[in-house]
Amino acid sequence: MEYFLGLKYAGDNGTIRSWPRAFFKHALERFREYIEKGAFSLEGIILLLEDEESVRRGVSFALEREGYQVYACGSIREAGHMLEMHQPQMLICDLTLPDGNGLDFIKGVREMQSDIYILCLTALDSETDYVMGYGAGADDYVAKPFSLSVLVLKVQAYFGRNRRAANNEISFGKFRVSVNEMRAWRENEELFFTKTEWKLLMLFVQNPNRILSKNQILAALFDAEGDFVEENTIAVMIRRLREKVEEDLAKPQYIKNVRGMGYIFHL
Repeated sequence: MEYFLGLKYAGDNGTIRSWPRAFFKHALERFREYIEKGAFSLEGIILLLEDEESVRRGVSFALEREGYQVYACGSIREAGHMLEMHQPQMLICDLTLPDGNGLDFIKGVREMQSDIYILCLTALDSETDYVMGYGAGADDYVAKPFSLSVLVLKVQAYFGRNRRAANNEISFGKFRVSVNEMRAWRENEELFFTKTEWKLLMLFVQNPNRILSKNQILAALFDAEGDFVEENTIAVMIRRLREKVEEDLAKPQYIKNVRGMGYIFHL
């Protein structure tokens, strides 16, 4: 057996040897490849929780090939440890697991990390299952059996939105929003918002395709200066925001009500 000692290693006979230059040259080339692919980007870390080994390997391979850094495991216990160690930006989670319920795990993760993106892999594809998953905190679903290419596209779409958000510019339909400048345009026409309307718009565009409960909206609109928005005014603010971003108020395309759960902003 060989033991690593920094840039040297010790063989079974105790002899200290140096790694050959060719080893470091190859390692450096591989490291550069990963950097170019974004494998070490903090915006590309994914935790995969899937108990079927063949599925786990296939998904990991497909995502790593695209440059993402994937930490894969097959149990909730392992996932909890990896979640704490690696701080992923995305969780891809099976719902039927050997040591617990995936929905309970998702709920716990969402309570600890409100900004992590959660994508469910499941053979349970009824409307009730979807509602329960979204209610637990999931952002999206992929029903088994699924296409790896579709899964990869969903992952790329999420991280692509994140990159645009990092550049502080968000686009949807005919609209363009500059977060830094606190300005928004519909085509070439600039739109103007009150302080509360702008905060609500930011809450939606920075949490696309995620159901936000009334309590979450209230918490986000609570101002450190002491301003507070009452629950019965949320519907009024939603209507005013729709008037500025929706083309047809009777059939809203972006800000939609999810009965009994809250609101969702579709991108």
